[in-house]
Amino acid sequence: MSRLQARNPEAILRRLEWTVIRRLDGLLQGDYRTLFRGFGLDLADLREYQYGDDVRHIDWNVTARLQTPYVREYHEDREVTAWFLLDLSPSVDFGSGEVRKRAVSSDFVAVLARILTRHGNKVGALFYGEGVDAMIPARSGRRHVLRILHTMLERPVPKRNAPTDLGELLSAAAHLIRRRSIVFVVSDFISVPGWEERLGQLAQRHEIVAVRLHDPLEANLPDIGMLVVQDAETGEQLFVDTHDRGFRKRFIAAAQRRETALRAAFRDEA
Repeated sequence: MSRLQARNPEAILRRLEWTVIRRLDGLLQGDYRTLFRGFGLDLADLREYQYGDDVRHIDWNVTARLQTPYVREYHEDREVTAWFLLDLSPSVDFGSGEVRKRAVSSDFVAVLARILTRHGNKVGALFYGEGVDAMIPARSGRRHVLRILHTMLERPVPKRNAPTDLGELLSAAAHLIRRRSIVFVVSDFISVPGWEERLGQLAQRHEIVAVRLHDPLEANLPDIGMLVVQDAETGEQLFVDTHDRGFRKRFIAAAQRRETALRAAFRDEA
């Protein structure tokens, strides 16, 4: 595939519609209502709380009166609104092979957005580069998906001298997304600390799906001799010797600590 084709939203969407969406769409026909649940406003019933129920649905008045936890059940609203919070910071432009993390992100967004809009649902997007610098309102249709893809692919790599702060993106989403939605946070989650609390706050109102972009080279540095590595976020450079077994072990240990902390953050906010 040529570079021009790789950056062409129409070509990307057509390829994914043929190779992925066509197959997934058939598989999802029967399970659509459970995979993408609506958020109704009309009360359908009250029942006793069961393990695993969303505590946000507890009816505290009835619970206090009957001294037993009760939850509200609502009629399902078939129309779903989904938002993609897209981290397009410099670290997302990294890729040790032929595919960069940004390309993986755009393919994921294309597939999910097109599946949702084919069923009449709406999708919107919030973009983080230099900061939270663009928003596409939630709408439906194939042309709308192409607009989101075009914005992702045509945005230049941000030139910044400070680390990514995902907390900015999550705070902006909490302010801008009014209706309860499914929110896909698509990022490598390489960020200054503090975003975990913002993610938890966002999850109090919306259904959150964290989609992590990852490259194998971020977890295991091969023995390739002397080289200069550069921090994609700050531009800081460091001359390292990958022949040094101790250095590679420290690199792997640091990557494992980051992995453990990230998994703990997702587990705590689940």
